[in-house]
Amino acid sequence: MKTNYDLELEKIIKELDCSNKKPTLLLHSCCAPCSSSVIERLNNNFKITIYYYNPNIEPIEEYTKRKEEQKRFIKELNKDIEFLDCDYDNETWKCTTKGLEDLPEGGYRCHKCYELRLRKTALKAKELNYDYFGTTLTVSPYKNSQVLNQIGKNLEEELNIKFLYSDFKKKEGYKKSIELSKKYNLYRQNYCGCIYSKTNKSN
Repeated sequence: MKTNYDLELEKIIKELDCSNKKPTLLLHSCCAPCSSSVIERLNNNFKITIYYYNPNIEPIEEYTKRKEEQKRFIKELNKDIEFLDCDYDNETWKCTTKGLEDLPEGGYRCHKCYELRLRKTALKAKELNYDYFGTTLTVSPYKNSQVLNQIGKNLEEELNIKFLYSDFKKKEGYKKSIELSKKYNLYRQNYCGCIYSKTNKSN
């Protein structure tokens, strides 16, 4: 039976409303459009830092373009959102997905990619004493929220840092991200990021 991770998020937010606390959140973001509706939903309850770790994105010109667009969006929002950059680290991604090149989009290769990016986020969140770590990836209708949240749960238990469960595509989150992208004139890429998703755009 599938877990309703949007409901799990609502439980966390309700508890925070009752406690009148605003915990810190290191939020992995893949791009500005995906982050838009997620930030809108979470900003009142969390002190957000966007963590840009996406070694899967190729070529590097595309990576840089998406990163700069993410920074521009945060600046234009003017909502006290911080930004934490990373090295490109494409070689680590290639090593992680070596031998999985021929697998279909959305399968095990993608799951390994999710795990790589979420682990890096969790480790950085723990290092910098954030209260939570999370990801914007669940806003996409092409990403498996059950898999993403299970990875987050595993890292939470392994590293002893809270994972923010989510299914941001719910409550019209994906639709809102499109609307906000239009409002802020955000660059919306036509493939997930890696060279395999560029040739197979089902993800």
